[in-house]
Amino acid sequence: MRPVSIHTAAWRYPGGTPDANFNLNAIVGYAQTLERGCFDAFFMADHLAVLNMPMDALKRSATVTSFDPLTLLPALAMKTRHLGLIATASTTFEPPYVIARRFASLDHISGGRAAWNIVTTSNPDAALNFGHDDQMEHGERYRRAREFYDVVTGLWDSWADDAFVRDVESGVYFSPDRLHVLDHKGEFFKVRGPLNIARPPQGWPVIVQAGASEAGKQLAAETAEMVFTSQRTLADGKAFYADVKGRMRVAGRSPDHMKILPGALVVVGDSEADARAKRALLDSLVHYASGIASLSIALGHDASGFDPNAPLPPVPETNASKSGRERVMRLARDEGLTLRQLAGRFGGYAGLSMVGTAKSIADEMEAWLMEEGSDGFNVMFPYLPAGLDDVVDQVVPELQRRGLFRTSYEGTTLRENLGLPRPANRFFKN
Repeated sequence: MRPVSIHTAAWRYPGGTPDANFNLNAIVGYAQTLERGCFDAFFMADHLAVLNMPMDALKRSATVTSFDPLTLLPALAMKTRHLGLIATASTTFEPPYVIARRFASLDHISGGRAAWNIVTTSNPDAALNFGHDDQMEHGERYRRAREFYDVVTGLWDSWADDAFVRDVESGVYFSPDRLHVLDHKGEFFKVRGPLNIARPPQGWPVIVQAGASEAGKQLAAETAEMVFTSQRTLADGKAFYADVKGRMRVAGRSPDHMKILPGALVVVGDSEADARAKRALLDSLVHYASGIASLSIALGHDASGFDPNAPLPPVPETNASKSGRERVMRLARDEGLTLRQLAGRFGGYAGLSMVGTAKSIADEMEAWLMEEGSDGFNVMFPYLPAGLDDVVDQVVPELQRRGLFRTSYEGTTLRENLGLPRPANRFFKN
């Protein structure tokens, strides 16, 4: 949910909800529909800047406004019982102590359903909102993220699970010998601790990561328990899956302790032709100005001056997302697209799309699962609410009939539902 749909034109689709980003009742309804469909989690992407594209494109974008994830998700926790709640929080700008406290709070409030999507924030306009003149260099951002993770997880382990005895008779509230002071001093952070909140119900909220650069994949292999990725083909998915899980083994981690979920825009129709017509209508609502701005962001380079009817010219690397630039270059090369065609794709959604009937979509998902292209999918809806309803009411039952998807939740925490272990406290044996 970004914050509602990934597709630029979703808010314009007939029968949609144009104000959904700030319509709490609508978002609560979406979350409850996801829970009815036994989805693992509601994942909310986040942005820390508004002015990240030209005004002619910006004025057409619904993503200029959204709730703060760590304000919205506690509200959704009160309206759901099983649905996981995943929030993006940047390691580039906020202090680790604040992030540790917020996610620990969300885990307690939700009864163990929180997850943290670790991002390094490549948008230079975000840097301007936090007192910086320019974005931090790519490699430095990832070194900072790695240390940030160590600090946050160390703070979550500040208290043993049994630290709070709350003995009314003796008047002892907690056992001092079950408290650890982190006293971290590193390259980027100096954090004493301890965290002023009890250890989260899950031990740690689930760790999520989405970087696909070499640095991103290495960070994922060392830290992540869920990875969102953007491979467009099964062959690419299998290569990424083998790469990251292989890195996990080298890092001494079990590959079973990570779930790899490629993003998939799912458009369901009564027939193949009906589904294609829905996607064509959706894409037709993308304005060229929006498309070229989205393409420029993915490239990390202003593409507005290029010939729209010619192929994409060579584009130098920048300090922006490495994987985003590579995705554009590869798509342009593989399909021989003009700049105008590329802009149309990136103005809507250029990643993996599953467009068809419930049966054909389930067939495609099953192939990815059986051939180790993924462990599941980060499903994105083309428009709301109908696109979400189509997946829950048509695709989910088809997957359940095949024995590929749950019919009820396995446990009460997100870790239990994902089949992930509860992390041991590094400072206390029990």
